[in-house]
Amino acid sequence: MTTDASASPTTPPSFVRPPRLGPGSRVAALSLSSGFVTEVMHRYRAGVRQVAGAFGWEVVPAPNALRGPDYLAAHPQARADDLHWALTQGDIHGMVSVIGGDDSVRLLPHLDPDLLRAHPKAFLGFSDSTVTLTQFLRAGVMAYHGPALLTDLAENGGLHPFTVRGLRRALIDEPAPFDLEPAPEWTAGGPDWRDEAAQEVPRTFTPVSPAEGWTWLQGDAPAQGHLMGGCLEVLDMLNGTPGWPSPALWRGAVLALETSEDMPPPHQVGYCYWLRNYAAQGILGAAAGLLLARPRGYTPEMTAELHGWVRRVLAEAGRPELPVVAGLEFGHTSPQLTLPLGAQARLDPQARRVTIWP
Repeated sequence: MTTDASASPTTPPSFVRPPRLGPGSRVAALSLSSGFVTEVMHRYRAGVRQVAGAFGWEVVPAPNALRGPDYLAAHPQARADDLHWALTQGDIHGMVSVIGGDDSVRLLPHLDPDLLRAHPKAFLGFSDSTVTLTQFLRAGVMAYHGPALLTDLAENGGLHPFTVRGLRRALIDEPAPFDLEPAPEWTAGGPDWRDEAAQEVPRTFTPVSPAEGWTWLQGDAPAQGHLMGGCLEVLDMLNGTPGWPSPALWRGAVLALETSEDMPPPHQVGYCYWLRNYAAQGILGAAAGLLLARPRGYTPEMTAELHGWVRRVLAEAGRPELPVVAGLEFGHTSPQLTLPLGAQARLDPQARRVTIWP
C-alpha cells in the first residue's frame, strides 16, 4: 500500500462504515498473526458457541485459519489469502481475529488494498491485529478494535456483559452516538487456556477502585476527531514500513493507545521509542485528543510514572492543553470495550465524557 485513500493534506479523512453484523451474519475467523488456536481448540469452540448465543453470528474458519502454528508461520501469503478470501466471498459478512501474536507485519507485502476498499467489511481484533486494523483505515474503511475470538469472546464461563454491551453498540446495533463507560470490574489474569476443564469456570473479577478508574490527565476544552491507534508495541513494528499511515491520516485524530502483556516500562512508552517519536513525526502536534488504556501488569507507581511521562512529552510537543483520559478498558484487559476506529470521538473534560459516533 502506497497511499491512504481516506486522507489528503487539505481535507479531513473520511471512512466508509461497513455493514453491521447482526443475527445471521457469517463471520470469518482469521488467524492473521498466529496458528496457536490449534493448541486450544476447546476454547475456539467455546468462542464460536458464545458468539452465536450472544449475537447470532455464525463463525466459520477461513481456509488456512486452523492449519497450525508451523504452517502459518512459514506462509504469511496464506494468511493474507484468508483475508482476501473473506473480503471477496459474498456469503461472508465480517471478520474476527482468532488471536494476536507478533508478526502480522509480515503480511504487508501480500495485502491488496484495492480489495479492502472494494469490499468494505467489518474486521474485529486487537493487539497484533493493529497492523490489519490500520490497513483498513488506510484504505478508507472503519475497523473495530475489540475482543478476539480466543480472548474475551471465549471468556471462561460466558461472555462478560460489559464486553457484550460494548460490542453491540460499536458494531451490531443500529448506529447511534454512545458514551464510553468505565467497567465496574476487571482482571488481567486467569487459568491456562490449555486447561480444558477450566473453560466453563468463571474467572474472578476485581471491583474497580477509584485509583484504578479513569483519570483525566489534562485539558479543559472539548475536542473531537476520528479514532486511530492500537497496541503501541505493534505500532512500533509498523512504524517506517509502507503500512504506516500518512501524516494526513493522523491529522486531527483522537489517538487510542494501549500496551500489551509484555509490560513495556513507563519510560519506554514516554521517551525511548514511542511518544517522543510521535511528537517528532508531528502526530502529537496534530492530534485532537488521547485515550490511554489501562496498562496491563502495572503497579500504581508505574501507572503514576506513565502519566507523568505523558504530560511531560505533551508539554515538550507544545500540547499541554490536549485532552487526555487514561485507564480506559480497551486492549489487553478484561472485560474490554470495542472502539470503532475511523469513527468520530469527542472528549469533554468538563463533563468527563467520551462520546463515540459509530
